Amino acid sequence: MDIMHGWEPFSFNNGSDTGILLSHGFTGSSSSVIYLGRKLSEAGFNVEGPRLTGHGTRWEDMIGVRYEQWIEDVENSYKKLIETSRVIFTAGLSMGGTLALRLAEIHPEISGVITINHALYINSALAPAIPLLKFFIKSVEPIISDLKDEAARETGYERTPVAAVHELMKLQKITRSDIGKIKAPLLFFKSKDDHVLRIKDTLWAYENAAVHDKELQWLENSYHVATMDYDKDIIAGETIKFIKNHI
Repeated sequence: MDIMHGWEPFSFNNGSDTGILLSHGFTGSSSSVIYLGRKLSEAGFNVEGPRLTGHGTRWEDMIGVRYEQWIEDVENSYKKLIETSRVIFTAGLSMGGTLALRLAEIHPEISGVITINHALYINSALAPAIPLLKFFIKSVEPIISDLKDEAARETGYERTPVAAVHELMKLQKITRSDIGKIKAPLLFFKSKDDHVLRIKDTLWAYENAAVHDKELQWLENSYHVATMDYDKDIIAGETIKFIKNHI
């Protein structure tokens, strides 16, 4: 099945020895992080933005996808960056941020991690029932396009597959359990007004990560998809500064 417009993976090779792996979020698309990707490229870095398995076609295609496949997606982009870059950072929005953390747990040689409103818990009272509910409820309301900027619009699925939410929960659990394995410096961005994920996700990671070099920056003027919102230039500028300080 053809990939829909706005969901395509992206790759910027500037001949740099520094590369950044930048991942989109759950049921979202590369369009949500392409602005940040371009800013990183303009700063001279190599950038890889994968399309996560099950995304970019129809929401039903996420049913049956395993969380290990999403890890494999970012692993493949990481391997591609290794071919051109000596120093590699991981970054991502929402579940993309979760994957950025997970990759740093697997690869202690990663030089730094940047997350934007990363996902470590499901913000729903029904979360404990999801492993069972997935057999009875195929999908629920969408979670895309939580944006303060009304002129912006995120490309994403119009439904949220419950079976895929269960896979996200598995990814979150293993990422939480291994948070102490991360050796890389951390930069967390968190929107004060996020209607998808709670502040708890970011605070938990900040408090439990064993590294001393970690920073939490609050976003005052963005909702969940902050990489497309009013604070997108703050995110880009601070991310570039963080990378340059850790090369």
